[in-house]
Amino acid sequence: MPFSRQMQSIGSRCHELRVRDRFKDWRLVYRIDNDAIIILDVFEKKTNQTPNAIILACKRRLVAYDRED
Repeated sequence: MPFSRQMQSIGSRCHELRVRDRFKDWRLVYRIDNDAIIILDVFEKKTNQTPNAIILACKRRLVAYDRED
């Protein structure tokens, strides 16, 4: 711990960081760019799979972020 894994289902350079506190398991979904690390979502992990709603929200946030660039 902590442990990070790639999240190709969201996009290239995207990862999910696993963080455990005293009571809960948290996930931080982020993308590594050349000049920034973009935090896409932080949520409490309750199941084995990342919920589809989280994946879709992260994809929408990346599209919006890349449009502004």
